[in-house]
Amino acid sequence: MKVSIKGVRGSIPTSSPETSYFGGNTSCVTVVEDNCLLILDGGSGMQKVILPDQSTNRVDILLTHLHFDHIQGLGFFNPLFEASKEVHIWAPVSTTQSLLSRLSKFLSPPLFPVLMRDLPCQLTLHEISNSSFEIGPFQIDSLYVIHPGPTVGLRIKSKNSVLAYIPDHEPALGPAGMIMDKKWISGFDLVDQADLLIHDAQFTAEEYKGKIGWGHSGMEDVIKLATFAGVKKLLFTHHDPSRTDAQLKEIMIGLKETHSGDLDFEFAREGMEIELD
Repeated sequence: MKVSIKGVRGSIPTSSPETSYFGGNTSCVTVVEDNCLLILDGGSGMQKVILPDQSTNRVDILLTHLHFDHIQGLGFFNPLFEASKEVHIWAPVSTTQSLLSRLSKFLSPPLFPVLMRDLPCQLTLHEISNSSFEIGPFQIDSLYVIHPGPTVGLRIKSKNSVLAYIPDHEPALGPAGMIMDKKWISGFDLVDQADLLIHDAQFTAEEYKGKIGWGHSGMEDVIKLATFAGVKKLLFTHHDPSRTDAQLKEIMIGLKETHSGDLDFEFAREGMEIELD
């Protein structure tokens, strides 16, 4: 399984020399095995996605939720405009509107010049919840996690490895913080013993005190979760759009000094590629 990081920011893209090292695009990750491509979220980083082979006719896009920073790259994804391409979009079900209705609010004027119904690709929409399904060589589990609006995290299993992807998540929400019991931790079954966890870590521990209920994680809590679940490698993502490269590097130095255990962790950076055997 080859995992490639295409977008790492939360909320809104950034563009400045001060954010160029870690990158300024919003959430998007690709996963490839046996020429099968999964795209996790459709943030602005989606513009960097290249098909593993031009003969690849099927593409699967898995959206954790429909907040704008996770779908704003959809309209700029070339296979949607190619009649020969089979595109599948998977996203959490809503109790009030269909997935087609919700996506069409974005992919239509005045927000976008092309109507979703006019896209020439062979488009199929899949509504998921606490679901298990297969795409090519991948076994995928989606589970609801704590974040405003219908939001899922993903556990993707290939022949030899497991990736957990939860870019927007607040597992420590509650009066006493994270309850260290796997039955009560949001997303635990997704991350348990994962080879790689890509997880929301927008706030420092101090910042999180003033952001409780916003739907995002403090970095210390993510380390606690990953360690408790036996994760092998952790990548922080959904970086605060106001955070500079220098600030991220400084925070990482501090975290490494205070967490010198066995967990391997770092900030996700656009352009990173990880091979999971």
